[in-house]
Amino acid sequence: MNKTLIIWDFDGVISDTEKLWLENRRQLLNQKFNLNWDFTTVNHHLGGMSEKTKKEVLQRMGLPVDDNFTAEALKMDMAVMKQGIEPTPGIEEIFKMRSFDQCIATGGTKDKTFVKIEAVGIGKYFLPKQIFTADMVEHGKPEPDLFLLAAQKMGYQPQNCIVIEDSLAGMTAGLKAGMKVIAFLGCEMNHGQTYLDKVKALGIKNIFYHMDEIKQFLVDFQAQKN
Repeated sequence: MNKTLIIWDFDGVISDTEKLWLENRRQLLNQKFNLNWDFTTVNHHLGGMSEKTKKEVLQRMGLPVDDNFTAEALKMDMAVMKQGIEPTPGIEEIFKMRSFDQCIATGGTKDKTFVKIEAVGIGKYFLPKQIFTADMVEHGKPEPDLFLLAAQKMGYQPQNCIVIEDSLAGMTAGLKAGMKVIAFLGCEMNHGQTYLDKVKALGIKNIFYHMDEIKQFLVDFQAQKN
């Protein structure tokens, strides 16, 4: 069988966590720099980006964000995870599919990502060698480095990879990598016509709101391929 590699984003796809991390950064930015950002603003500037890219964006905006700021934000994130996070409904049925190889490529740091995977209870599906994080590459999303690294380490050419993403930065990275991109917009923060229009403007045609829809797409895709 001619296999395809599925590359999963974590936050906003495997679990509805992106909104939690962004809210933590919103609170910290407002506190530290006397800003008055709402959630829409922080999502506009930082949504879907790696920690390194977030830091670079904020510094370009003139905000003196340093490693201490990042460490404080991550401490807040860890506190959230201790309260428990849940997998996206239906996603484990896709993890169980043996007709695809699968891995995770997330903008989070290695340490935080392994904590997330344990907290959400999906470690049985992914060995450490199937997990790729932004601190493994020079440039995080929206650059393609992380997805290209994942494909290389998993033994796949980019054209034989499917990226499942929720953020514009992640989708852009997948497209730059030359991979097929699926947009998962099932998490609450990605609902709405404005965001859908932005996704479509990237040229994304495979857009889904439920994991059972993605599973059916993958079944049909594999049947057509073989």
